[in-house]
Amino acid sequence: MKNIHSEVIENILVVTLDLQGEKVNKLTSTLSGEFEEAFKQAEDNAVEAVVIISGKEDCFVAGADIDELSNAANAEAIKTLSQNGQAFFDRLESSPKPIIAAIHGACMGGGLELALACHYRIATQHAKTVLALPEVMLGLLPGAGGTQRLPRLIGIQAALDMMLTGRNIRPAKAKKLGLVDTVVSPIGLKHVAIQAAQKLVSGQLKTRKREPTAQQKALEDTPPGRALLFRQARSMVLKQTQGLYPSPLAILDVVEHGYKRGIRAGFNMESEKFAELSQTPACGSLMSLFFGQQTCKKNRFGKPDHAVKTLGILGAGLMGAGIGLVSVQKGTRVLLKDISQENLGKGKKQIYSVLNKKTKRKAISAFERDRLMSQVIGQVNYTGFENCELVVEAVFEDLALKHRVIQELEEHINEDCIFATNTSALPIADIAKGSKRPENVVGMHYFSPVEKMPLLEVIKTDETSENAAATAVDYGIRQGKTVIVVKDGPGFYTTRILAPYMDESAILLAEGINPYDLDTIMKKYGFPVGPVTLLDEVGLDVGAHVSKDLGAAFGERVVSADPRAVQALVETGAHGRKSQKGFFLYGAQQNKGMPLEKIKSTLGKPFGVKNRKPINPEAMKVVNQYRIEGKHNHDPARVQQRMALRFVNEAVLCLQEGILFSPVEGDIGAVFGLGFPPMRGGPFRHVDSEGVSEVVRQLKTLEDEFGARYTPAQMLVDMAKKGERFHPA
Repeated sequence: MKNIHSEVIENILVVTLDLQGEKVNKLTSTLSGEFEEAFKQAEDNAVEAVVIISGKEDCFVAGADIDELSNAANAEAIKTLSQNGQAFFDRLESSPKPIIAAIHGACMGGGLELALACHYRIATQHAKTVLALPEVMLGLLPGAGGTQRLPRLIGIQAALDMMLTGRNIRPAKAKKLGLVDTVVSPIGLKHVAIQAAQKLVSGQLKTRKREPTAQQKALEDTPPGRALLFRQARSMVLKQTQGLYPSPLAILDVVEHGYKRGIRAGFNMESEKFAELSQTPACGSLMSLFFGQQTCKKNRFGKPDHAVKTLGILGAGLMGAGIGLVSVQKGTRVLLKDISQENLGKGKKQIYSVLNKKTKRKAISAFERDRLMSQVIGQVNYTGFENCELVVEAVFEDLALKHRVIQELEEHINEDCIFATNTSALPIADIAKGSKRPENVVGMHYFSPVEKMPLLEVIKTDETSENAAATAVDYGIRQGKTVIVVKDGPGFYTTRILAPYMDESAILLAEGINPYDLDTIMKKYGFPVGPVTLLDEVGLDVGAHVSKDLGAAFGERVVSADPRAVQALVETGAHGRKSQKGFFLYGAQQNKGMPLEKIKSTLGKPFGVKNRKPINPEAMKVVNQYRIEGKHNHDPARVQQRMALRFVNEAVLCLQEGILFSPVEGDIGAVFGLGFPPMRGGPFRHVDSEGVSEVVRQLKTLEDEFGARYTPAQMLVDMAKKGERFHPA
């Protein structure tokens, strides 16, 4: 067999999974077929038990083959795939001989469902070993028995948490949950698994039984308790997803059905729902994003001349420290430079804090935490920078300052060193004017917080060399980022498309919409946070600065709101959350908020928001000074249309002008950098779903009412005439 190696060692059948031509194991139809064939050897009387292990370096099984799912002819074909998986795993589970899963590396999706069908699970204590059922992130549910086996193994509440979030479970947590029976060192895993198999056969070793608490028994082991549990879970899901994602609710339905009607009925409903979900628009959008991410993890510029072994970072603030954190964890030595020891102390403390939390979660050892910290060298000079292959600057957004920094730096680095700027809006070509070697200058726009945000926007100027671009993309991928590459220009891609969206929110506020309502309306559209809260998080001072620059570059199409309003707000000291006051109040300022009665009388009764942040009365006073008089239609669907279409239209203009290289990168950048609703798939996928002609019609209607800021991109008009779309149907 090509992808399976089997051998009998001391009466134990060891089945090694090793999908040829792939870095990871995936449950392809070919691998599954060979696996079933190999498993027949277990029927030999001489075989007493079976060990399933991986031949890959850091992967047990990464999950099902998404390409096969995507290419399946119809829902019936997908239902058959699910039923076939269920049937084979049922054979494993019902085997009279012990079956042991020896897990090292990623054990995800169908890989974990395989492990759940085994009688005993061993996991290695290793940073690469994670267990998860992430199907919900693709708009699906576990389709090979996972919805039924997992809750019966670890309890309903813990299982729902795993399936509804898709979160990764580390080995120590997995053992605590009862997801695995034991955790061992990666060294000699096969030998340990064989020994465990022999002890299971002899009766010296027993599988661990879950011991639920009294509260868990009351909730999970009685029909009234389960009814309450599922009711609360549905309420939580609807609150968190706004009802926009069908898969979490389907997961709840299938798990509950299995408890009400029995595990066989649960399996049947699981395969039916798996097939149904595969045909939903949300699943199509999320699948599109999955394939887009795979595309963005490839380096179109090829291999760089030099791999980055030592990274220099200029500026130890939140961004600089965040970049240092994600870099040192990938094996890079980090030279963190700042002008003050105090800032260096804060930066290193930030890095240590995140690593220490990992230590407490047992994701890494205390020794590994300290080893990583030893690779972050804080300094106020340029000692060692001559050894850097890449230097990233993360200083304040001031062009003159960046010129001084790059000129000073070039006295200390070698001629091959690549200089990357982490600006969010300043054109890279303008920054490169301060360099003696502009071909080595590239943009690397990270998003905050760096350790949590998955996107990296690499910006290439006309002078940026292929090697500089290759170095930036290669290193971003090594950092674990999803990388998009865009052409240089004011605001690049992400900042530029966010600007008109935020501008429209400022106009709506000036029209008198309640800040609470505007946030709620856009969250119901699918954004993770509302635009008013987002502006407070970004900082009103930063927003005013970027708005001024982009307004100068693009005029009223991007910035139509009265710029005096935000500037007046900034002058009151309202810089957003960092100053404890923006449109909302934070921290010690919260007791100064507008009373609810005043909000009702001036802005109307807010809806749909609980635990509200207090509104800043000073902010509303300034907004009222620049009030747009007249009667305004703030129907939620209308507000969503106005906000979303400015975002989408600007994205298309970026593609039209060559700032973007592909719709795929445009969708990825919008979703993973700015929070565009994932179930809509990104601005380009959204246009395809709505229909280009329909989007043009909506834009023209708004253009008639509001003017040039809604003029459709010429690319949209042309595509509508030809009946074209951005992505293949």
